[in-house]
Amino acid sequence: MRASGGFHGRRIQKTGGSTFIVSLPKNWVLARGLSAGDVLFFTPRADGSMTVFPEAAAGGEAERRTVEVSNDDEQDHLFRRLVAEYIAGYPLLDIRTEGRMSPRTREVVRGFAQRMIGPEILEETAESVVLQDVVGPNPLPIPSVIRRMHQMVRSMQSDAMTAFRARDASIAQDVIDRDWEVDRLHWFLEKQVTTALRDARVLATIDLTLPECSTYLLASRVLERIADHAVRIAGTVAILGKERTPERLGAELDRMSASAASAVADALDSLDRGDIPKANAVIDAAHDLTRHREKLLHEIAMRQGRLAVGLAYVLESLERIAFYASDLAEIAIDRAVEVAARPSESPRAEKIPAA
Repeated sequence: MRASGGFHGRRIQKTGGSTFIVSLPKNWVLARGLSAGDVLFFTPRADGSMTVFPEAAAGGEAERRTVEVSNDDEQDHLFRRLVAEYIAGYPLLDIRTEGRMSPRTREVVRGFAQRMIGPEILEETAESVVLQDVVGPNPLPIPSVIRRMHQMVRSMQSDAMTAFRARDASIAQDVIDRDWEVDRLHWFLEKQVTTALRDARVLATIDLTLPECSTYLLASRVLERIADHAVRIAGTVAILGKERTPERLGAELDRMSASAASAVADALDSLDRGDIPKANAVIDAAHDLTRHREKLLHEIAMRQGRLAVGLAYVLESLERIAFYASDLAEIAIDRAVEVAARPSESPRAEKIPAA
């Protein structure tokens, strides 16, 4: 046996006419309570390596995480803590307070369960609420989550611009409300990736490599940021009130919005296809849009009061969306180079289609 840098080396041996065998490190076997006759599972990986795990690991009780919280916690702080616990990927969350849980704390926990994908209230006591993940780590392929997020973000941006041009508060509020849907998909994808990184069995089921998990997580974060800017555009309806946007400026902002939305779609398409020239075109288009933005900003600066503020917010958000498309394009280039550098790549069950 050889050992180097934490790796154990074993020579392949041949027994009988065509069977190859490799011995296992004794410490690894004993630490997992295994003995002769127990079954091991082997999962080939796209990078040519192989993951080994014992049969017993596939079953057993769900992993339980006890979360101690305080009734004095700020509601936003408590919600963020629960989101972090959710992303960590434990199947059971036992949320407890010292003494009786206050109605306010219980309301935050219940609201959290309703907003997330997966958690359901399993049991409640005076001091605790137990949440169980009923969907598991891989109910949806990660590329499908990215596709759904893109569809929602594109629709939010389009509706936000409609609300801005028409000064329609009801459409603007609908855009703001839909931001939660994008957030919950992003958190769900984060949970999937975190669970896959911790458990090789889960990683094997999602049919993605570790670099691909990182790529999609970055893309998800970018799409979530774009949704935030759609919300910001919708928020200008309240700022502008009855102020009317000059027709020429409104048309220019509409064109910028369409260009930014197309850039995001093209960036995701280049990510799917590994199309480096197309990704570079997205980055170039983002730079062109910035130059156009400077001209519009000079014209907006000549306006007064709320109109100038609202138009500047819209202009800035559209520029940020274009640069987020540029970020996606850079992710696509990195991904294309990483795939090309691999010795081989196993086929994928699903890719992101063009929107």
